[in-house]
Amino acid sequence: MNRRLHTKPATWIVVALLGLGGAGALYWFQPWRLFTDTTVADSLTVVTPPSPAASDAPAAPAAAVLAHGSFVTHEHDTSGSARVVRNADGSHQLELVGLDTSDGPDLRVWLTDQAVRTGTAGWKVFDDGTYEELGRLKGNHGDQVYPIPAGVDPADFQSVSIWCDRFSVSFGAATLAAT
Repeated sequence: MNRRLHTKPATWIVVALLGLGGAGALYWFQPWRLFTDTTVADSLTVVTPPSPAASDAPAAPAAAVLAHGSFVTHEHDTSGSARVVRNADGSHQLELVGLDTSDGPDLRVWLTDQAVRTGTAGWKVFDDGTYEELGRLKGNHGDQVYPIPAGVDPADFQSVSIWCDRFSVSFGAATLAAT
């Protein structure tokens, strides 16, 4: 009886569908990312406080931190801090300092207009309002720099989220409080 089961076309169709379903699930969930890490070591901006000018000459523009905050955990344990920096040339960038989170499929860095909430209440709020995607997360550990496009005003955003685009959930987020 067992031999007849293996020779029926319906059995092979079911086996093929189960195999395709399993391969699709592996692609979608990427469970191996629970065990992978990528460390990034971008150069962060050195911000020095302005010194009193010795003469009446105007001081050269310097980099300044406009806003900063610490990450809170959402879907995955996340720590570190974020800061928005205005560079000496007037451009802006987001710096993730000492980021530590899980790896995951399709992680993005978003500036958002949503308030950071703790716990599960904060997992899915960041796509409810306005957000600006700064790019794919470079790595789940370390220091990272993301340029903010010229037409984007950092003052329009109050938080940053490590956003999993595939599952529409925040891994962690930080409130960007003005300095």
